[in-house]
Amino acid sequence: MKITKEKKIVQRIKFIPVIFVAVILVLILFFISFEAKNTYEEEKIDMEQDFISHNKQNVQDEVYRTYNYIKYLQENTENELKTTIKNRVYEAHALATNIYETYKDKKSKAEIFELIKIALDKIRYNDGRGYFYIDDIYGNKLLLPLDKINEGRNFLNYKDANGYAFVQTIVDSIKNKTERYDEYVWKNPNTLKDSKKIAFYKYFEPFNVAIGTGEYLEEFEEMVQKKAIEYINLIRFSGSRYIFIVKNSGELLAHIKKELIGKDVSFDVISKNDNKTFLELAKDGDGFYSYYQKDLDEATKDIKTSYIKSEKRWGWIIGAGFYENDLEKDLISLREKIDEKYSAYMKKVSILFLILLFFLFFISKKFSDYLQKKLQDFKNELKKNQKFLNQKTKMATMGEMIENIAHQWKQPLSFITISTSSMRLKKDANILNNDELIEGLNKIESRAKYLAQTIDDFRNFFNPNKKICSFLLEECISKTLSLSSISFNTSKINIIKNIENIEFISNENELIQAFLNILNNAKDELEKRDYDRYIFIDIFRQDGYIVFEFKDNAGGIKEENLSKIFNSHFTTKEDKQGSGIGLYMTKDIIEKSLFGTIEAQNVEYSYENKNYRGAKFIIKFKDK
Repeated sequence: MKITKEKKIVQRIKFIPVIFVAVILVLILFFISFEAKNTYEEEKIDMEQDFISHNKQNVQDEVYRTYNYIKYLQENTENELKTTIKNRVYEAHALATNIYETYKDKKSKAEIFELIKIALDKIRYNDGRGYFYIDDIYGNKLLLPLDKINEGRNFLNYKDANGYAFVQTIVDSIKNKTERYDEYVWKNPNTLKDSKKIAFYKYFEPFNVAIGTGEYLEEFEEMVQKKAIEYINLIRFSGSRYIFIVKNSGELLAHIKKELIGKDVSFDVISKNDNKTFLELAKDGDGFYSYYQKDLDEATKDIKTSYIKSEKRWGWIIGAGFYENDLEKDLISLREKIDEKYSAYMKKVSILFLILLFFLFFISKKFSDYLQKKLQDFKNELKKNQKFLNQKTKMATMGEMIENIAHQWKQPLSFITISTSSMRLKKDANILNNDELIEGLNKIESRAKYLAQTIDDFRNFFNPNKKICSFLLEECISKTLSLSSISFNTSKINIIKNIENIEFISNENELIQAFLNILNNAKDELEKRDYDRYIFIDIFRQDGYIVFEFKDNAGGIKEENLSKIFNSHFTTKEDKQGSGIGLYMTKDIIEKSLFGTIEAQNVEYSYENKNYRGAKFIIKFKDK
């Protein structure tokens, strides 16, 4: 019966892995195929949405770019106008100065002034609207090219439609020998309407007059609008897409088709959804609108989606868009590419699956054979190793203590051996004198006492007595460290002590036990760190207490664990390496046996110009 069971186990080892691998691979292939199909379908939908969103964002960005360009022009129109007229006045001033310097020693001042008037009288700029005028200190218009009837008249007390006596400002500028900008209302000779005019004049010293010029803001702005339209008509993006501009009145100002510019398109386009006209849609606000041309029949309608934005100051509607038919063609191309990508992917997956299936079958067969052999080998070795494992388990419990004692004894024993050998050699060579003999024997005796003290330290530590005695805290710490010095040295942990040598009355063994628990806890955490490892021990008197502080640089205790570390069986060590009893016992010893207090906290501090963070345990006893 026993042999039959073993055969069944062998058969299962041989075939179950193969079947398991095959089933797993089929499930994996099905899962990959299903997920890939879903992924590609989602990708197809996402790409379509991204593609449409991209096109919408593209036209919206272009509309906003154009809108911002127009706003820039509007915001800078007045500054540009001021710069233009100032430059013109400077040119006229330079021309007048040149004429004066040329003829000042040849002609009378009246003749020179007449030459200057003749030179400036015929100068025109800004499509003939711009001209120069000259005013004297009394408010007389000495030069007024487009209004000869008023040339020579006195306008000192003249006020514009807003009640502003701007000629008096010119006179003040002459008196102060300065230059300045000015704004006033003046009748436009082209429209015969009062219009806002921006002027600039500059003092001309030879004749104590001011030379000036100006421009009607509305006419200059019209010129800026024409330049803006010319620029917008040149804009192309994403291939052949363009910006169009329509006035609120319906007049088309900018379009890719030049023959449509200037025509009224108020009723040429109809909304796809609600039959609103183009201008009605624009009045509702900014946004995307889908529409078609009114004169097309249902069979030839090509829906266009545009982003439209109103510009209030000039009364313009800015737009740009794309045709849905063109977009659908691009989407079909995208879908075809995704489908081709999916087919190619599944081909590669299928080929890889077949190769992997064959490979895993082969590996599974080899592994089954290997397991059969190992099963037999394990049965043969099990009996041999059982006794050895039992013996090893018994010895492990004594190993750590013996190792500590052995390490403590190595150096003194080596010294004793070397000393006795040295004295024997000197004795054999008749060179050993009495002083050297006594000195060597004293040193051997000192090391022998150290060995005896080591045994006493371990024996005293494990002595379960509850004896209360008086001892020095510095010696108590030394005994504590001597019991664990080997493991701390091996872990390269530096102990920094700052201890007031205070005489203390308590149970020394229990105090050492508490200290060892804290130090070992710190050691375990420091061994996880790669940088410098420190434990600081401070003992001092403070406010009627004897205070013991143990501080490390292991990074501190997690905040959520600070309130739990003294609980029984609480541990943060993995793989059941800790029982959680160490700090619980420490608190029990300090508070119940020795009547002190203990607390733990995280601290940040500096040592040797480096910043550290770690845990600090604080123990306090009443200073009796």
